[in-house]
Parts: sequence; C-alpha cells; structure tokens
Amino acid sequence: MSRVRVLYLAGSGRSGSTLVTTVLGQLPGFFAAGELRYLWRRGILENRPCGCGSPVADCPLWARVRADLTDADPAGIAARLGQRLRLRGLPALLRRERRGQPPVPGHPDDTQLARLYASIAAHALAGRSDGVVVDSSKLPPYGALLGSLPGIDLYVLHVVRDPRATAYSWRRRRPLDGPTDDQLMSRPPVAKAALLWLVWNTATVRLWGGRRRAPGRYLRVRYEDFVADPAGTTARIAGFVGATPDELPFPTPATVRLRPTHSVAGNPSRHRTGLVDVVADTEWLTGLPARAYAVVTGLTAVALTRFGYPLRRPAAT
Repeated sequence: MSRVRVLYLAGSGRSGSTLVTTVLGQLPGFFAAGELRYLWRRGILENRPCGCGSPVADCPLWARVRADLTDADPAGIAARLGQRLRLRGLPALLRRERRGQPPVPGHPDDTQLARLYASIAAHALAGRSDGVVVDSSKLPPYGALLGSLPGIDLYVLHVVRDPRATAYSWRRRRPLDGPTDDQLMSRPPVAKAALLWLVWNTATVRLWGGRRRAPGRYLRVRYEDFVADPAGTTARIAGFVGATPDELPFPTPATVRLRPTHSVAGNPSRHRTGLVDVVADTEWLTGLPARAYAVVTGLTAVALTRFGYPLRRPAAT
C-alpha cells in the first residue's frame, strides 16, 4: 500500500497559513485540506461550510471520504483529540520524542485518522503516488501524532509571522466562517497570543528543526517572505516535497488566481476565489498600541531574533 504524502503546516495561528494552503491547493497534485484536526467537529458534527461553499455533508468529495469512515465516532474522536493534544502535555511529548518514543501515545482512534488521510489521497488525488495532502492544522502535537501514524509520509512546513502582527490579527473581530456566521473566531489577549506564538513555534523547532531531527523534512518560511515573493516561495515549497509544477497560479508577481478548494476549516479567507492580491497585511505597524507592542516583544524576544525579526517597531511603508 502506497504511503500518503502530507505537507503539514506547523506553527501558531494567524501566521498566513490559510493563504499558503490555498495557493498550494492550486498546484496539480496538491489538495488543500485545511485544518484537518477540526474535520470531526466542525466538518462532520457542525456541518460547517467546505471551502467549495457547500456544507461538508453536501460536498461530493467529503461525502466519498465520509463513506470510508462510517464506523468512526466523530464526537468521540474530536473530544479525545482535544485531550491528547492539550498544551499542558507538551513537556511530556517532547521528552518522549527525545527518547525515540512516539511523541503522542497511541490510541485506537489512530486507525481512523490514518484511514482519513488514505481516503483523501484516494478520492481527492486519485491515488497518484506524487500527490500531496496539505494539512494546515498548525498544532505541533497533532503534527507529531501524524508523523507516527502508519502510511503517513510527513513533511513539515513551518510558517512563521512576526508575533506582533499575529497578536494584532487575533484581536480582530472575525466570524468563524464568513460574514453571515454569528460565531466569532477566538480573540485571546495579546499576552496570551504572544505566549502561544512562542510555545508553538519553539515546539515546532524542537520537534523538527535541525538536520538530525528531520533531515530533508523540515522547511521554514516566513509569511513576510511569502508575500514579498509568492511565486518564488511557492516554487520553493513545491520543490521541498519533490514537486516541479509546470505552471504557477500567478498571472502577475503580486496576484494569484484562486479556484475553490475543499478545505474543511481555517481562516474565512479560504473562501476567496478569482484574482486575489497577495500583499502584506501591515495594519499592525500603526494599529498595535505601544503597550501591547512592548508586552508581545518582551514575551517573545528570545525567539524574535532567531526568526529574523527586529525588536524595534519597523517603520510603516
């Protein structure tokens, strides 16, 4: 049985992973799945919109996938994943990884998780051996769990964004699935957003960064570099997983042509289609209050320089 190649976008929220995922989903042989760890609750139980616009229950692609998972317990899997991937379990996860043990202890649910990715490869990628499932779940423990599943060939794309920008983005009032949704995305205080940025990005480096940990399976891309050169960065990411697309979806250096995807969860921008400008979101440079800027910078200073970000506020352009 062929293995499923999974490109896992790891890091913290509001780092541009939805844009990167949607762009990659335009490439031949790439399937933009969105945040697959939320499929069980948001997709199956809550029947939220697929990236194609239809509720997941009405999407023909996800109907075929769900037919392969009829004996799964979506509510139970969703609840147990929440428990297995909790933040307070991260130190034990890292200890197990250092000892060469599976970072996330195995569970009978893992059979259904492995079947999910195999089914996606079969139905969305027609079983092509060079196909890539792009999963933007971001949470490092879930990526570690995927890497230990049978049949998964894991590549990790670490997407990083300036933590001051992510903290500002988290404060925006944004509906979970577009303007008609009355449920908002979570809005953590800036201090919590900064700590989450620090923990998840540091954990991603600890799990996969460095040649000895994941040789040839870890690539770091900054959001700022992606929007500065989207075509070049997309080609670099494709090459990272062994793909050489003949054509990229960029009619101009600063625009991308987007077709609907079948992403099951993520930022509501996953629903954008047509010609879309690829420009840096720099509103935070003037919009983030000085006190909030100082709090985020102080909490993340150790990692800021590692990822190439200045301590002082850059000038708005």
